[in-house]
Amino acid sequence: MVAQARGASGDRRKWIIGIGAVVVVAALVIGGVIWTISDKNKTEGQVIDPSQGSSALTPEVTQKRDGVVVTVGKTGAKASIDVYADFLCPICGKFEEQYKAGIEQAINDGKLQVRYHMVPLLNEKSSPPGYSLDSANAALAAADAGKFLQFHDALFANQPEEGKRGYDKAQLVELGKNVGITDPAFARTVNAGTYDQQLNAAFQQIENDPKLAQDFGGGQSGFGTPTVTSNGTIVSWQDPDWLKKVTG
Repeated sequence: MVAQARGASGDRRKWIIGIGAVVVVAALVIGGVIWTISDKNKTEGQVIDPSQGSSALTPEVTQKRDGVVVTVGKTGAKASIDVYADFLCPICGKFEEQYKAGIEQAINDGKLQVRYHMVPLLNEKSSPPGYSLDSANAALAAADAGKFLQFHDALFANQPEEGKRGYDKAQLVELGKNVGITDPAFARTVNAGTYDQQLNAAFQQIENDPKLAQDFGGGQSGFGTPTVTSNGTIVSWQDPDWLKKVTG
């Protein structure tokens, strides 16, 4: 009888320990899911800081939208480049971090004009999809208000992570206000997606342009971001001296 009682008591302990282990695992799983959702949506309700990456352009620098391309620079600049980038692209973010100051100095010095192409290459790679296109459209609206580079730089300085939540239209409108845009047409353009169709059409042309195709190794080739061209030729921006070579 004593042996049977000990056996029953041991079984109960094993059962309690087993239940405890299941509870711990369940708590870890639930905690992990909550953390994952929170991390994925960490941009929700966030105010995009306009002071991070803020541009310091001289008064002579113009910012002009032509279709879905924005040209920034001084009249008479001897050199020009085209920059193709996606606001969600992490390598584009690294490009901006590394070369923004040098590019803007060359612009201020009157040595360089930059033609910015906002490319919705990763439009399906945010959660929910659509951030690449929404941000590109908003940047064009900012160009209409003369605040393109300020808006552009703030988005890259506060770049969301690929595969996670971007910024919604209300956040983009708020950023516009915070970089000094007062024209109510800006919010209307952002909310209506006014330039979406033009951006998508331009992207199709860019993707199919053989002059913009690159070899990425491993048998992979095509268009990617960031891409920089000068005089119609792709520039190897991985070369630390590329900007100096372009501006002479």
